[in-house]
Amino acid sequence: MPEPIVLEQVLDGGRVDAAVFALCPDYRAVLLAVDGLVPGPSDEAGEELLRTAEAAARRALDDRPVERLPHVAAWREVYRAFGAKPQRTRNSLEALLRRAASGLPRVNRLTDLYNAVSVLHQIPLGGEDLARYRGAPRLLRATGEEPFDTVAGGEAVIEHPEPGEVVWCDEAGVTCRRWNWRQGRRTQLREDTTTALFVLDALHPVTDEALHAAAEDLAAHLERLGPDVRIARRLFTAGTTFDQGD
Repeated sequence: MPEPIVLEQVLDGGRVDAAVFALCPDYRAVLLAVDGLVPGPSDEAGEELLRTAEAAARRALDDRPVERLPHVAAWREVYRAFGAKPQRTRNSLEALLRRAASGLPRVNRLTDLYNAVSVLHQIPLGGEDLARYRGAPRLLRATGEEPFDTVAGGEAVIEHPEPGEVVWCDEAGVTCRRWNWRQGRRTQLREDTTTALFVLDALHPVTDEALHAAAEDLAAHLERLGPDVRIARRLFTAGTTFDQGD
């Protein structure tokens, strides 16, 4: 029987390497580790939240293209800074906003929830299944040798990030490429997920208050997904730096 996951230990072991903050000193992240979730497929509560998010996206894009939204524009600049082409590899927030007019994806209860919160607060947000995670989360600049478990052409494949690419990793490999572009297959949220890790990313002009408001909103929705839901939280800023290899 696997050892129970201690949420606080997962977050205490988390790292954002100094090289990431050297690239982007104003980067901040809130991580939520959650257990006690009652799993399931997409439901009516998620559907209502997604519809609200779709309407909010349409209003936000009524007078400007998506790339002109301040937080989307900030992420495009950061992508260019580590060599990614934002026209080809869009951050998760931009990708969702571009889909909102025709309808956000319906995936499962947890994914629907965090996608809606991401759009409503205009903050990139990712989710991982902690039962399939290995060790603690780490954000670093890749060597190019780290394995990334994904799907290409309908087949499971192992890819590798570009050297210098900013990636989230655990001890087994990359869990999300290009900061918040594409999540791996191994740790993706599923309909049977009961314990999860959520990452909220922020750059200027998003304020600390706005970042924490998004985290509070996510936590409030998660707490409704079971009577025994428990949430641990940690903020990463430039004051919590670690050199790669520590």
